Amino acid sequence: MGELHFDFPADGVVRVTLDNVAKRNALDVSILEGLARELPQVDARCVIVTGAGDAFSAGYDLGGLTPEGLADVLIHPFEAAMAALDAVPVPIVAALGGHAFGGGLELAVACDLRVCAPGARLGMPPARLGVVYSHTGLRRFVDAIGSARTRELFLTARPVSADEALAWGLVNEVVDDVDARSVELASEIAALSSVSVRGNKRVLQALIPPLDPVLVEELDALRRDAFTSAEFAEGVRSFVEKRPPRWPGR
Repeated sequence: MGELHFDFPADGVVRVTLDNVAKRNALDVSILEGLARELPQVDARCVIVTGAGDAFSAGYDLGGLTPEGLADVLIHPFEAAMAALDAVPVPIVAALGGHAFGGGLELAVACDLRVCAPGARLGMPPARLGVVYSHTGLRRFVDAIGSARTRELFLTARPVSADEALAWGLVNEVVDDVDARSVELASEIAALSSVSVRGNKRVLQALIPPLDPVLVEELDALRRDAFTSAEFAEGVRSFVEKRPPRWPGR
């Protein structure tokens, strides 16, 4: 099972490390529930989120899960972890020392700033799994990189390089020493006016208007239906078996 580690690399800075190295820091229930439980307790002026080893996060941990079990992870522990991340009142820096895919990339995009290693690749594979992504997740990407690039990322399922991600605005910096730069950046933020930084973060969050409840129900229904589809079941099986999917009816 994965673990979370907390340390204090600089004054006013807390670093949260996703540690599930054997699975490239895949987000299992232990990590997701840990984020939901621990993030509200963090006392800092800036937070860093990073991954152990040479990856940020490979996304959801699909190993040993049935399609029904995976759907439950996506809908409950993951959304609770993302809500806890959204509620952190101070800036969060994602330190991407390696690849970030799926839910791992959404976790990074939910952070305020992203520092990325040159060799990292970033991608969103839901179209390879038969998943209709959550409207809250997609809005994070639209807010970060705009509609056109979000469409390219999700509708092609093509991973992008660190340099492409920088050009898109998906990451803020590409640097050789991600650990050092993320601590330096977090320290710079921690030294600023907390009233200003916290206030501006809250204002920026409020500028994204809520969706109409009727529309939200429609979008949630699309997602629920996808989780019970034959294509989702085949997508999960093919991923676990490391083979191309054989979509039903084709």
